Amino acid sequence: MTSPLLPPHAPRLGLGLAALGRPGYINLGHGEDLTDKTVEAMREHAWTVLDRAWAAGLRYFDAARSYGRAEDFLGGWLRERGYPATVGSKWGYTYVANWRTDADTHEIKSHDLDTLDRQWPETLEALGRQPDLYLIHSATLATGVLEDVRVLARLAERAAGGVRVGLSTSGPGQAETLRRALEVAVDGVNPFSAVQATWNLLEPSAGTALAEADAAGWAVVVKEAVANGRLAGRATLPPALAELCAGLNATPDAVALAAALAQPWADGVLSGATTVEQLESNLQALTLAGDFSGLAGLAESPASYWRTRAGLAWN
Repeated sequence: MTSPLLPPHAPRLGLGLAALGRPGYINLGHGEDLTDKTVEAMREHAWTVLDRAWAAGLRYFDAARSYGRAEDFLGGWLRERGYPATVGSKWGYTYVANWRTDADTHEIKSHDLDTLDRQWPETLEALGRQPDLYLIHSATLATGVLEDVRVLARLAERAAGGVRVGLSTSGPGQAETLRRALEVAVDGVNPFSAVQATWNLLEPSAGTALAEADAAGWAVVVKEAVANGRLAGRATLPPALAELCAGLNATPDAVALAAALAQPWADGVLSGATTVEQLESNLQALTLAGDFSGLAGLAESPASYWRTRAGLAWN
């Protein structure tokens, strides 16, 4: 299967920088993964992981304005290395933790035109180029962003300028949000052509809507395939997953990622690795072939899954 996002023969696995661009994040064990949390140390660390990802053939890299220094780290790495990578970024959240892991608030969400107009040039400066994908960060029906004619008109301008515009989704209403986005029109044309959604063995509820987006010609990217570490062996594994891992002689994170890669509508699946060792483990997913249908029983109700995710501690 080829991807509209990637050059021929590139793996459909990409690297997301949510855990690499800021010292605090909600992945299980994130605090222990980073021994030195100064900006310079984290930049060097991020470049080391990015170098390994590139050497492994990964060509898609994902950031966001709210991922601390992720866009800066990624942009600097791309300029230094000269690599022709495919880059995605997102607008709509502002990072406010000031590099503290104990901040009361780490990011603030705002899907208005002022935020879009402020963050677009910030992204251009940090990356040193236009992103190939530019997404509304965690769009929901509640924010009203899909009804905001001024925001939609500005995103249509970005699309007319050669950027693939879309949205990322979060929360128990992912499918409903995506279906509404599929109906958006600006002067009779939908500016959206990409979605990044949470899909994993614990929360597969957006799958049917993602298949609809794929059928409409959209690029479909999976995020949080290891459920912020819950499927990476840092929490007690469901017996069915542990049994399949033993049978395949594979780590749970690799199995979780392989299950996402097996979805026929998935153009790309993001690794959220914080360390080279985690990335090496994730890369096993590219060579795993198995029957994942026996893991369907792992699915939680969307309300329960997102309630648990909301309760994860930063670091």
